[in-house]
Amino acid sequence: MNNRRFGRTNWKVSEIGYGMWGMGGWTGSDDEESLRSLQHAVDLGCNFFDAAWAYGEGRSEALLGQLVRANSQQRLYTATKIPPKNETWPSRREFTLDDTFPPHYIERRVHESLDHAGLESFDLMQFHVWEDSWVEDDRWVKKMDELRAQGLFSAVGISINRWEPWNGVKAVRSGLIDSVQVIYNIFDQNPEDELFPACREMDVAVIARVPFDEGTLTGNLTKESKWPEGDWRNTYFVPENLIPSVERADKLKELAPEGMTLPEMALRFILSNSDVSTIIPGMRKLSHVESNIAASDAGPLSKELLSELRKYRWVRKPAEWSQ
Repeated sequence: MNNRRFGRTNWKVSEIGYGMWGMGGWTGSDDEESLRSLQHAVDLGCNFFDAAWAYGEGRSEALLGQLVRANSQQRLYTATKIPPKNETWPSRREFTLDDTFPPHYIERRVHESLDHAGLESFDLMQFHVWEDSWVEDDRWVKKMDELRAQGLFSAVGISINRWEPWNGVKAVRSGLIDSVQVIYNIFDQNPEDELFPACREMDVAVIARVPFDEGTLTGNLTKESKWPEGDWRNTYFVPENLIPSVERADKLKELAPEGMTLPEMALRFILSNSDVSTIIPGMRKLSHVESNIAASDAGPLSKELLSELRKYRWVRKPAEWSQ
């Protein structure tokens, strides 16, 4: 496993991190299996773990706390996210700070997340939705500075709405945040336009999420894929999304060199960009851990293949189903 510098924090984090949404909130998750997978990731060199209250209403945070306590001699970097007060994902232009992150609410949710995890502090505390207009309301800044001074977390980040990488550039350039979490994959290359250059200039870390486009870039979905009742993917993969996603992924399979899987190609595409500090694929099973972490050792893709993959850039706009 290779490590990368996490922006101006100077942390050395594994370039393959661990996204904990699936084990916290998706159907079919089993805590014992999740803990085995998490520990296997640590054993293979993974040291960055991204949780959130919303991932199972604190379930992922509790699992992260267990992992940290079981590896007290290892330096593991812990990240979580404050949910918006109105519990609406993604945020909308008309939402104000009072709708989402009023100061007293921020403080309460930070303490609740620490209680869920059984930890004294997190390394990274993120806002789980973001509107760049909130930069103008400094109440969140003052509260985060106050809580950080108390030692409750070390760094502050934002998680940018799906398919809106522009809606975080102002926050980056403000100098008020240490990291951004954004969707970046073979289909979603838009962060390269404005967001990544701003992060480079301001030395802000980039966490690349959804590397497999919620599953289509694993190559395992079909146009008939269904999930158990209550699974979030049923509302995301509506026909207008599932069908074109599968069709595009099927074409990508033809580009993968002999011996390279589509998931490996998807991860190595992201690793080829030095602006990315870490990638956080979901890994609920031991086999996922091993195959994803192996992509780090394999390194970047060839310039020729990267050039071909550039053609698969897909500009999508948020829709009712795209949460």
